[in-house]
Amino acid sequence: MTSARLPLFPLNTVLFPGLVMPLNVFEQRYRSLMRDLSALPEDAPRRFGVIAIRDGHEVAPSALGLPDSGTLPDPGPTAGFGPDPAKSFHSVGCVADAATIREQKDGTFEVLATGTTRFELLSVDSSGPYLTAEVKELEEEPGEGAGALASGVVRAFRMYQKRLAGARERTLAAEQDLPGEPSVLSYLVAAAAVLDTPAKQRLLQAPDTASRLAEELKLLRAESAVIGKLPSLPAVDLTRRPTSPN
Repeated sequence: MTSARLPLFPLNTVLFPGLVMPLNVFEQRYRSLMRDLSALPEDAPRRFGVIAIRDGHEVAPSALGLPDSGTLPDPGPTAGFGPDPAKSFHSVGCVADAATIREQKDGTFEVLATGTTRFELLSVDSSGPYLTAEVKELEEEPGEGAGALASGVVRAFRMYQKRLAGARERTLAAEQDLPGEPSVLSYLVAAAAVLDTPAKQRLLQAPDTASRLAEELKLLRAESAVIGKLPSLPAVDLTRRPTSPN
């Protein structure tokens, strides 16, 4: 497949195709990105690349929530990522399409973006006000036995939900229908399961749907077994909204 160039938005979380991500944008470099996206023609896609930051690499210092605009730092595009930013990021990310970009009175932005397709990171350019990257979009291959694996993942995920609700001493909400298409199911389960970033990253960069479903089946069974032996769990949401310490 041919390569393309995208603005890059590094985060301490993983975005999956089909999933929605809300962002509070307050760093100057990403404000510039959102202003540029907002200036595109109305019918043009407002696309940028979300890439997970590797463990042990820190983003530029920031406070929780939205800091006062008068105290905002003005970091360069590589701040917090070192002289070679590409080494700070995982090799596979997700293209995001910003459905809404709203500028606030203090100059920050509220953004609602949806993951579309995965990409492989080829190179990073730091010559502008924010990072851009040359990427290669990745096709989603079904793999062998994805349909049968999907059925097993649905059952394992239902058990995982019940175990998690029981450990948190909560009543499980009425079951919602899960998507029947294996690739869509694989991304939904990957996003909804309470896993750390490295585990979610492994699921994102799985070579095909069947491999991702097989890995999820192992993870869900293992997590359910562990949860079943615990008297209670901390108050973590099954579907957590990712945060953006940008």
